[in-house]
Amino acid sequence: MKRLGTLDASWLAVESEDTPMHVGNLQIFSLPEGAPETFLRDMVTRMKETGDVAPPWGYKLAWSGLLGRVLAPAWKVDKKIDLDYHVRHSALPRPGGERELGILVSRLHSNPLDFSRPLWECHVIEGLENNRFALYTKMHHSMIDGISGMRLMQRVLTTDPDKRDMPPPWSVRPERRRGSKSDSEASVPGAVSQAMEALKLQADMAPRLWQAGNRLVHSVRHPEDGLTAPFTGPVSKINHRVTGQRRFATQHYQLDRIKELAHISGGSLNDIVLYLCGTALRRFLVEQDELPDIPLTAGIPVNIRPSDDQGTGTQISFMIASLATDEADPLTRLQNIKTSTRRAKEHLQKLPKSALTQYTMLLMSPYILQLMSGLGGRMRPVFNVTISNVPGPQRTLYYEGAKLEAMYPVSLIAHGGALNITCLSYDGSLNFGYTGCRDTLPSMQRLAVYTGEALDELESLILPPKAKSEAAAKPRAPRKPATKKSKAD
Repeated sequence: MKRLGTLDASWLAVESEDTPMHVGNLQIFSLPEGAPETFLRDMVTRMKETGDVAPPWGYKLAWSGLLGRVLAPAWKVDKKIDLDYHVRHSALPRPGGERELGILVSRLHSNPLDFSRPLWECHVIEGLENNRFALYTKMHHSMIDGISGMRLMQRVLTTDPDKRDMPPPWSVRPERRRGSKSDSEASVPGAVSQAMEALKLQADMAPRLWQAGNRLVHSVRHPEDGLTAPFTGPVSKINHRVTGQRRFATQHYQLDRIKELAHISGGSLNDIVLYLCGTALRRFLVEQDELPDIPLTAGIPVNIRPSDDQGTGTQISFMIASLATDEADPLTRLQNIKTSTRRAKEHLQKLPKSALTQYTMLLMSPYILQLMSGLGGRMRPVFNVTISNVPGPQRTLYYEGAKLEAMYPVSLIAHGGALNITCLSYDGSLNFGYTGCRDTLPSMQRLAVYTGEALDELESLILPPKAKSEAAAKPRAPRKPATKKSKAD
């Protein structure tokens, strides 16, 4: 058996009927030219007939009950995995449009995973108009994070459009880092040694973590310092209790547009993403006469996985930044966001890498305790909204000759945070996935539209005249399949 890390186990501990803790990925493919009518049926058959199911796809919980998940979370290998259950073939009513695909993905993402089985599902969805199909895959967050999931899926795909008989995602093993120990090397002496090393690390890091905690407390007393601390955001419309049903919307932009704005404004790509999301949220709340007087805050996952680490599991830290939603002037709002993210990065970078996991648990423990105690959505949130940006492949990829047209993240939400915005870059585009509570945010699809209008507005404000005319003349990339569905779902 393989014990779960502390952060991985926390996702199991906060799982509930209203807050399933799985994440997903929606991929849109175009069928290869001359594909037979049975192309997808044959592909699904090959997927199910694979003889090798690699970690983490073959793991299931050693004890699937609530006590087992909370008190002794551990993985064991499922030696009789039922791929007929995990791999499912669906069809949209032809011609399936964005609306039909959106409704289906929202419904699939609302369903919890079966804890007595390996915690994943893969849905092949045919019948999408313009000779396309979709692949929706979901996996529990205790098994995988966004970065490791992206790297794992990327290794399945190829840049060769002529390649065939490719393995399914669950038969590809993550590459191990050099010098890393495998699960088979675990032993009692080894466990004792690791425990002693962990205790020594905790003792060594305690002063640094104490300093980091004091720094956050100081920022609460002195907000002019620019560092955004937990619990400093308001209670807004997006920070109440949630139900189990989800709503999913998307947007799609050319990556060069956002990079150009980042360059001209002296900020980062993430600063522009936060600006677009904050501006859309501000408009959304103003229209409902529910804009708080103090700015909303964003919890931003930060990847701490080494570049050569192809393993799975959660390896992220968090920083919190202001979205400056209280500021009416767009350029001042952008400047405030840039200042806030710079202070957050400086704060995080002062910690040694070996202390980042402990710091993450220190920062996230109030969030986790809120959910476990039932106080989530009943008190001031740790932060108002989760916004993350996952770098993806920048080359055109294929699976079985089918071209990957677009890729959208489908994330999780919890009590006190009814909205999650995750961005994923692919082949020169930046794809936004909005995951929200169907009941708490019934008009969530407006956010996707407002984000695009915020991008147009920022271009008109900061691009030089020549660049403005070129941007206006440049043809916009066609909306990808999931975009329109947000309006109808």
